[in-house]
Amino acid sequence: MRIIFAGTPEFARVALASLAGAGFEIPLVLTQPDRPAGRGMKLQASAVKQYALEIGAAVAQPRSLRLDGKYPEDAAAAQQAIADANADVMVVAAYGLILPQWVLDAPRLGCLNIHGSLLPRWRGAAPIHRAIEAGDTQTGITIMQMDAGLDTGDMLLVEALPIGPDATTARLHDALAALGGRMVVEALNLAAKGALQRTPQPEAGITYAHKIEKSEAAIDWAQDAAAIVRRVHAFDPFPGAASVLGDENLKIWGASASASGELLPMGAEPGQIVAVAPEFIAVAAGNGLVHITEVQRPGGKRMAVRDFVRGTGIAAGQRFNARPA
Repeated sequence: MRIIFAGTPEFARVALASLAGAGFEIPLVLTQPDRPAGRGMKLQASAVKQYALEIGAAVAQPRSLRLDGKYPEDAAAAQQAIADANADVMVVAAYGLILPQWVLDAPRLGCLNIHGSLLPRWRGAAPIHRAIEAGDTQTGITIMQMDAGLDTGDMLLVEALPIGPDATTARLHDALAALGGRMVVEALNLAAKGALQRTPQPEAGITYAHKIEKSEAAIDWAQDAAAIVRRVHAFDPFPGAASVLGDENLKIWGASASASGELLPMGAEPGQIVAVAPEFIAVAAGNGLVHITEVQRPGGKRMAVRDFVRGTGIAAGQRFNARPA
């Protein structure tokens, strides 16, 4: 079976590697154009492009696939490359461009998407982050037959994965990427036999995972303690939950909600430090305490709280704020 693959970040690279490892022929890979990255802001190829070049696959990086859009020349070149690939199917994983109808119709078996949620819950751009932020106890992978809607196509394969209480987006991403790579190979093997079954998504339970914005990073200490901790976990590794202490904007990478029997001290205001222990900083939230266990200072590396508090003079009574005073 000949496959066109479309994807950009590490999540997609894992799937591409699974397909290559399973022996599928991959004549063409589509990925986003190189982007400036790092301190030097030098152009950097996507994880998918780097792997595609390693395996000798042809790579196309159109800025758009819309023939009537801003970059019609890119779309026209991609259309020719897709036609020349003469593929049976296109596999899409976190590509980052909307596929117009001509792309969906181009391969004989259409386009299959690897989506990181149990559809129809968390359609959209950030399903892993939003599942953790919402306190979901499970997520998974849905292999979907793509249509013109936003993650609205028929489901082909679905497999669930539990979300543990300490799960972060970084760790859950890796588990889901591996699961997606295995499942898309299974889906294509079934498709080759004509045994892939389509199931329409149910109307009930639809939610949307809106894109994560940097502006969401600031912690609102008036929120429920458990909600704050979920956001810390959800925003690891991007954009990182953050709060200002003194004149420093700290990233908060590790946190837990206090035990149910631990009471919020009388008169403690949201964001106020109520205790500094060797292993954590206890901060008042809307209805409980948040134990901060890992932080990062501007320009520094992540560090355990025990290293952070050593020599900094942090004490109970100081207060975290959303922005500098």
